[in-house]
Amino acid sequence: MNNNPSDGYLLILSGPSGSGKDTIINEIVKRDEKTVVSISMTTRKPRPGEVDGVNYYFVTKEQFEENIKNDQMLEWAQYGDNYYGTPKAPVFKWISEGKTVILEIEVQGADKIRAQYPDVRTMFLMPPSIHVLRERLSGRQTESEEEVNKRIEIAKKEIGRANDYDYIIVNNRLEDAIEDALEIIFRHRRHLRRSLNNEPDKLEEFYYGHQFKEDFTNILNERGI
Repeated sequence: MNNNPSDGYLLILSGPSGSGKDTIINEIVKRDEKTVVSISMTTRKPRPGEVDGVNYYFVTKEQFEENIKNDQMLEWAQYGDNYYGTPKAPVFKWISEGKTVILEIEVQGADKIRAQYPDVRTMFLMPPSIHVLRERLSGRQTESEEEVNKRIEIAKKEIGRANDYDYIIVNNRLEDAIEDALEIIFRHRRHLRRSLNNEPDKLEEFYYGHQFKEDFTNILNERGI
């Protein structure tokens, strides 16, 4: 992905709706100036308050399709009449500058990127239990009970893919989860830096975060595994 020597890299963050991805990403960016969040490109119209180049890159359908044709998208998908995706150029620029670039994406999108770029790092964010996840989703009061139930079923399938990721964090206590995520970022950055300097180092693939075994066992038990 990055032909220039650098300790920058792409980090995928996945997890079910309600697991706290946005909150944790916002805190990571506040606390680590070398971490940035990938900005998606879309053909939908901006909503009130949204800024081009901050919330999304807003482009025409013709521009997006030209990017696809010229292999300028890291990943993309079409939902209804609109395209959504991640342009390569900003991501590669940040990585060459030594940035850790977080891409928040669902498990299917992660599969596509992992297949193209084997050196990508991947992190999965777990809720402490399905019961807590349901409480979080219902607490938003933005969806009907039927919609919450649908999200829970999707979450169970996504959780079943967690072991495909390099790192797994259980968001039981928010501050612990933030510290775990930062430790993952710093750990891999140190690994890359040592590799650049030809220093001996061993990358540990799995990092389970605070109380991982207990919490993850509870989740699997709820799914009958």
